Amino acid sequence: MGGGGGSKKILVGLVVLMLFGVAVYLKLWTIDYTVSSDEAELLRRQFDLANREAMDESAEWRLKYDVEAERATECMNELKQIKGSFEEDDGNAASLNRKLVNLQKVTLFSSTKFNTKIVMMSHNKSYNQAVKRG
Repeated sequence: MGGGGGSKKILVGLVVLMLFGVAVYLKLWTIDYTVSSDEAELLRRQFDLANREAMDESAEWRLKYDVEAERATECMNELKQIKGSFEEDDGNAASLNRKLVNLQKVTLFSSTKFNTKIVMMSHNKSYNQAVKRG
């Protein structure tokens, strides 16, 4: 009879060990679940922040584009006016010619300056994105 009591103790010990193992497994599973839930929330917040920043930057560039487009349109209108008045009146051709040259320089400088800013910002944005990823 001594042999039967020993196997009962082993069986009870195995059951206790299995219950203890299941309890540890469930505890680890709940910890992992809360960590992954927190990570999902963090990723969602980061995505929302990046989305807002991109929208702000897009609005800022749109405003800059609108301002430059308006300036270019004004310069072109003045240029057309001067050309038209130049064709009508040859009396003060020297002053009109100076105005014409100045407006052409301003128009060319304005569009070149704006295009240069766009290229520089796109390179900076690409560089910043690469740095963030790396």
